[in-house]
Amino acid sequence: MFKKGNIHLARLNPRKGNEVGKIRPVLIYQTDLLNNISHPTTIVLPLSTTIAKNIYPLRYKINKRDNLKQDSAILCDQIRSIDNTRIMPDVVTTLSEEELLDIDKQVLLILDT
Repeated sequence: MFKKGNIHLARLNPRKGNEVGKIRPVLIYQTDLLNNISHPTTIVLPLSTTIAKNIYPLRYKINKRDNLKQDSAILCDQIRSIDNTRIMPDVVTTLSEEELLDIDKQVLLILDT
């Protein structure tokens, strides 16, 4: 079972166009209401180790920690739903409530809500 705020590795290939691919960390962004009932897909935000300047609100930078070996950017504009079989079971790291609230603000800004 996945939990919102946890980061796992996921297999994102095949990809199309500007979508991110490969095996990479993803932030579980779906509500735990769905996570707790074993919903067959999960909404995630991929991470990238390419960190550009002036990235707000498209990216949210997090520092390496636990099993996240490099500083990374959460790609707030690459929200996607993936099949649960793409997500590996081990937790790489977990974000704080404060970090999740900051990401929520950025996602809401991108979605214009």
